[in-house]
Amino acid sequence: MRRIAYHCLTLLTLCGLLTGCTAASQEEDTPLTPQERTELYKTAIEDSHARDENPFVELVTSPEDDMAEFLFTALDLEAEDMTAYALAISPVNVQAYGIAAVYPADGKEDDVLEALNGFIDTQKESFQQYLEEEYETASNTRLETLEDGTILMVMHPDQDTVFDTIRDAVESAQS
Repeated sequence: MRRIAYHCLTLLTLCGLLTGCTAASQEEDTPLTPQERTELYKTAIEDSHARDENPFVELVTSPEDDMAEFLFTALDLEAEDMTAYALAISPVNVQAYGIAAVYPADGKEDDVLEALNGFIDTQKESFQQYLEEEYETASNTRLETLEDGTILMVMHPDQDTVFDTIRDAVESAQS
C-alpha cells in the first residue's frame, strides 16, 4: 500500500513539474508587442556604438518624431510597412551612416528589403566618386533578416561589431 501511495505521489510530482515547465516555455514564446519590440530596437541601437560619433543623427521610432518624414522618404519606407522600427541615418551627405531595425508588417518583408537595398545602392552611388572611405562603408553594409523576422541594416564604419551587438540584443530578448 505504501508503495502505491509513494508511486502515486511521485507521479503527481512529476506531472506538476512537467506542467510547470510547459507553462514557463509558453510564457517565453509570447511574442513582443510592437511597443516592446520598438523599445528593444531603440535600446539595442543606442547600446551598439558611441552615439556621439555623429550628434546630428536622430533615432526615429515613431511617425510623430521630428525626422520621421525625412527618414521615411530617404529610406523609401512608410509607417504602414512596419509593425515596429528604430531608424537612424545621417542627414548630411558627407557620411555613409544608417541603421535600421525593422519588424515588417504582414506581407511587407520584400518591400522593406527592397527599400533598404535601394537606400544602400543610393548611398554607394552618392559616395562612389566623392568620398572613398564613405563609399567603402556603404559597400560593406550588412542587411539581413534575423530569426525572429527582424530586418536589420547596418551601414557603419564598424558594421560587423555594431550589427552583431544589435542582433545579439534582439535575439537574446526572444529567448
